[in-house]
Amino acid sequence: MVHLALNAVMLPFIGEVNLSGGVLVIFFLCLLAVVAFEFVNGFHDTANAVATVIYTKALKPGIAVPWSGFFNFLGVFLGGVAVAMGILKLVPLNEMMALPVQVGACLVISILLASIIWNLGTWYLGIPCSSSHTLIGAMIGGGLGFSYYYHGAGVNWGKAGEIGMSLVLSPLFGFGAAVLLMLFLKYVIRSKELFHIPSGENDKPPLLIRLLLITTCTLVSFFHGSNDGQKGVGLLMLILIAFLPAKFALDHSVPDAKILAALTTTEQVIPATLVANPASSANLQSLTTLIAGAKQDLAQRNNGDAALTFKLRKEIQGITKAIKGLTGNKTLSLAEGDKTVLKQASGQLEKTTDFAPVWVIATISISLGVGTMIGWKRIVVTIGEKIGNEHLNYAQGATAEIVAAATIGLSTGFGLPVSTTHVLSSGIAGAMVASKGSGNLNGGTLRNIAMAWILTLPVSILLALGLFFVFHIFI
Repeated sequence: MVHLALNAVMLPFIGEVNLSGGVLVIFFLCLLAVVAFEFVNGFHDTANAVATVIYTKALKPGIAVPWSGFFNFLGVFLGGVAVAMGILKLVPLNEMMALPVQVGACLVISILLASIIWNLGTWYLGIPCSSSHTLIGAMIGGGLGFSYYYHGAGVNWGKAGEIGMSLVLSPLFGFGAAVLLMLFLKYVIRSKELFHIPSGENDKPPLLIRLLLITTCTLVSFFHGSNDGQKGVGLLMLILIAFLPAKFALDHSVPDAKILAALTTTEQVIPATLVANPASSANLQSLTTLIAGAKQDLAQRNNGDAALTFKLRKEIQGITKAIKGLTGNKTLSLAEGDKTVLKQASGQLEKTTDFAPVWVIATISISLGVGTMIGWKRIVVTIGEKIGNEHLNYAQGATAEIVAAATIGLSTGFGLPVSTTHVLSSGIAGAMVASKGSGNLNGGTLRNIAMAWILTLPVSILLALGLFFVFHIFI
């Protein structure tokens, strides 16, 4: 159904671009693959939200899973696009648009297939593996393949390092925060009901504890959608920009008058800034040149001209980067009023390049929400039963999910992807350690999770790199 909806939406665009029969098939395969990736992501990561409410008897699986699916859907739809744009900046998007569409096809299909293969493999084995690590690794592998063939910068290593730090530090933060919160509940709150381990079908938590567990499940589901779902949005935008740059490299729904106004207000600030900061004349002159070029290209803009759209996109990105450099440079003498004007102009210009159409967000929302309702049980068992040597009690479940929701929500706010799987797993481990020490952890399960954590990045890099080489031969 989702695939048919995609076809219906995309057919008007296909007729306006020159895609050969083979590339057209690859294009639709890529669309189907990104929907499949987000679908797999849904059932792969559902356990992160529902394991605690299921194993504490707060909700039955038949209610918990659709509930989580709905809030995953809302999370994608309301979460913005900051994480999605961060994902896009990992790969050489601008360089790729200047090359034949087959190059983009190789990059996109290798990233998608590598991600799906590893996600499905770890799901089948019941190992809570990070879809985020998998996707980042696949994008690095695809970027390395691009570098090999086209001798350009295939990976934005600065962005990769920023994302890598987020992925590494977030589970460590989750573990430490869970230990502290659990100790607070244990020694300050001291509620015996919170530390009860439910047994039997009718052993359900008291109303207030049940509401707490349902609330934390809801928050994790929503923030999972707002963070992990955006990765799917970024992938779908990567496909659209790679195959249809004239249509999707810029947001054509933003009126030219708004772009022109942002360029003009920026231009008006430059003379006063130059007087106050003569040492920055070269940078300011470069910004003036970029604005002049963008104004000229904006006046000639044709939504069907891929080359001109590509050029205008690069100019706007260059202007936005320069403005951020000015406003973030504490050594520059810049009036507060001028700084405000520049930040507003930068925000307006960024909306032109960093965007996702509503139908893209809706497609990913539906895919993630539906995927959430299927295939959840394997990893739920690992989360609920095998990280510790005993089943979850109420306090452990609530602690892990409060920490996970807070960590993911903050990361989404900063536009950084994190691994919901690793944050929640480390939160559960932290809660278990705080309860009865490290002896309360299941060493075998933790070794499997650690091995998946260690192997995911290199395996997904090699998978995507190998697939890029294969597809480069045949596409």
